Amino acid sequence: MANTNIKIFGYCRVSTTDQNEDRQLEAMLDMGINERDIFVDKCSGKNFDRP
Repeated sequence: MANTNIKIFGYCRVSTTDQNEDRQLEAMLDMGINERDIFVDKCSGKNFDRP
């Protein structure tokens, strides 16, 4: 029996203020990922030690 309750999440990351997440976000939406299930990380830094 197939599991039809699979949820897919998206993750977009821009590492500088000059970058724009629109292209990544559009690709996620084109793949059918719901906008509420997409996390956009706009914080810069070398690692994940940020707010």
